[in-house]
Amino acid sequence: MPNESDNSRRPRQFKSFNPSSIIAKKRDGGTLTPQELGAFIACYLSGEVTDYQMSALAMAIYLRGMDSLETASLTELMLNSGTLLPRPSSVPRVDKHSTGGIGDKVSLILAPLLACCGLQVPMISGRGLGATGGTLDKLESIPGFRTDLSGDEITRQCERVGCVITGATKDIVPADRKLYALRDATATVSSIPLITASIMSKKLAEQLDALVLDVKVGSGAFMKSIDDARSLARSMVAVGKKMGLTTTALLSDMNQPLGRMCGNAVEVNESIETLAGTGPEDLVELTIRLSAELLMSTSLENDLAGAESTLRDHLTSGRGLEKFEEMVRSQGGDSQAALKVASASLIEARQSGIVAAIDTESLGLAIIELGGGRKRMADKIDHTVGIEMLARVGDTVESGQPLMRVFARNDLFARVESQLQNAVHIGSDTIARRLLVIEHISD
Repeated sequence: MPNESDNSRRPRQFKSFNPSSIIAKKRDGGTLTPQELGAFIACYLSGEVTDYQMSALAMAIYLRGMDSLETASLTELMLNSGTLLPRPSSVPRVDKHSTGGIGDKVSLILAPLLACCGLQVPMISGRGLGATGGTLDKLESIPGFRTDLSGDEITRQCERVGCVITGATKDIVPADRKLYALRDATATVSSIPLITASIMSKKLAEQLDALVLDVKVGSGAFMKSIDDARSLARSMVAVGKKMGLTTTALLSDMNQPLGRMCGNAVEVNESIETLAGTGPEDLVELTIRLSAELLMSTSLENDLAGAESTLRDHLTSGRGLEKFEEMVRSQGGDSQAALKVASASLIEARQSGIVAAIDTESLGLAIIELGGGRKRMADKIDHTVGIEMLARVGDTVESGQPLMRVFARNDLFARVESQLQNAVHIGSDTIARRLLVIEHISD
């Protein structure tokens, strides 16, 4: 094991580096310089800083936070730990990132829509995290679909098709990949500076012209309060702008699932329906609004109304669906495959009244219990399971009326039946319609 006092193997600029003093400085509320952070990250990647030392710094950051300059420095260091995606042409590049929610399938619709508008979308996505589903897990419901493209393959597909959705390559932001495993194990995932650096370093590695962030807030989101969601959005927008990337953010409601379907294959099917012009209203609204932000950020459209009109035309004409199928085929998938879905059981209302609230996180955890998500990284996903919501907040329901349809084996359904029943709260008071897009943040 490396000795902290042994400077013999260090690069010249790190000869006086002492990881313990840096951890103590941050633990005591001090501000770390770019040089201190740079030494720590470089020595962590080389193996001289141990996992327990990096965990200690992550916990100090979690407890004490970081100012905007520290956060930007950490983001830049993580970005520079790896390579950038090649960019051979001047066609505008854009992307979207969501902080995660139940039923959030926007990426599957947004990427082909924007490709129809002449933009390139080199979308690097992730897998399920906590109760929220992962874009890559959903797409792997499609037989043959590859999510392990190389940097060159990503670039070539962007040039040819206009969009790609894949996982990060080993060469992109390796510091984040290594650090994230520690954050997951040490309960420091929800740190705003660490979230910012993780998300923005990967997006900056794509060499984008514009980025839109969907920061979700509510019972099915990591950020439960508007204040926390606003703080995260402002942190990421500030780092993007400091690094020369046009960045905007929307706060969106996650107090109920987005769309009707939650799971993997069922969400792909709903995405295809949406691209064919028959998707649920809330899913269409949010996808169009996020996509419009990018059309305006790249000056392809001058106003929101014009941008939304262009995007809706690509939905209703079928061009969006054609582009999605082209992307699927380019990544080895069968674009015409009928995706398998498990047999269905119903959750019914126990009383008449008005749906007052939905414990959305509980729905996501139930899907994991059914096998549609992972309890451990090595777990294999059952893409056929999921939930279809048949009632929404504010709906009037009668006793015995179906609230949701659950796709799962009967024995697994029995495990979560009570949990799902209790996730829908029925009262007697009228509920005001929730705003789907709560706030727009650009500075």
